Amino acid sequence: MKNFQEINTKQVLVLGGTGKTGRRVAEKLSQLGISVRIGSRSATPSFDWLDSSTWGTALEGMDAIYISYQPDLAVPGAVDVVSSLIESAKTAGILKYVLLSGRGEEEAQLTEQVLMNASVNYTIIRASWFNQNFSEGYLLDPIAGGYMTLPVGDVGEPFIDVDDIADIAVAAFTNTAHDGKLYEVTGPRLLTFKEAVQEIASATGRNIHYEQISSQDYQQMMRQYEVPEDAIGFISYLFEEVLDGRNAYITDDVFRALGRKAKDFSEFARETAASGVWEGELKEN
Repeated sequence: MKNFQEINTKQVLVLGGTGKTGRRVAEKLSQLGISVRIGSRSATPSFDWLDSSTWGTALEGMDAIYISYQPDLAVPGAVDVVSSLIESAKTAGILKYVLLSGRGEEEAQLTEQVLMNASVNYTIIRASWFNQNFSEGYLLDPIAGGYMTLPVGDVGEPFIDVDDIADIAVAAFTNTAHDGKLYEVTGPRLLTFKEAVQEIASATGRNIHYEQISSQDYQQMMRQYEVPEDAIGFISYLFEEVLDGRNAYITDDVFRALGRKAKDFSEFARETAASGVWEGELKEN
């Protein structure tokens, strides 16, 4: 069983390297002494998903690539863009591909098939809602403000921690045992969004109210906050379709990949509460 150093794969391009998963993948690889290049518009060299002329320089000299497509593989055109990126990466001599995919998203699974059929070494990590959506995403402000409204009720979601995702990605880059594997990752239990908010309230000792509203009211609220229409459409898709119960089951794929259990949401809530990020008064300073 060969490890990363034995297969001489020492340069990793991390696309979305400033995002929730990519930042952690980059940090963990760097801690192992592996050279990382961040793939983002603000990096040098820059990488822009919408400008393929930036791809060649970013790919040059790299041995492996972490693919996290922005904003999501479910958006129209994502399959074609990622397909083109994979072809460019093959031409550049990329040896290993790790793809962050989406659970319950037909478009994401079409992209998975493109990678599987590309005649390359790959690992696919299929995930849905992150724990960190509550602490690093657009759900942070409502939590800090003590009042969250969402168009979702009693559907259970097995929230996954992004550190588990990053650990699997790093394992895939450093051990060929993960080649050709698809890991559909989940947390260890199902929680509704209301239950997740209640766990955060308990961990912080704060009163955080959760209210379910209609999809139409939620869209109107986003428009009042001047959220772009394409973003509204994507968010509505996630709440109306992906959260229809299709992902309301857990897997043991974190254990299968790492030999340990996935982080529970309550542990995430305790650790994040201790950081103070959810404290309302902290947000105001």
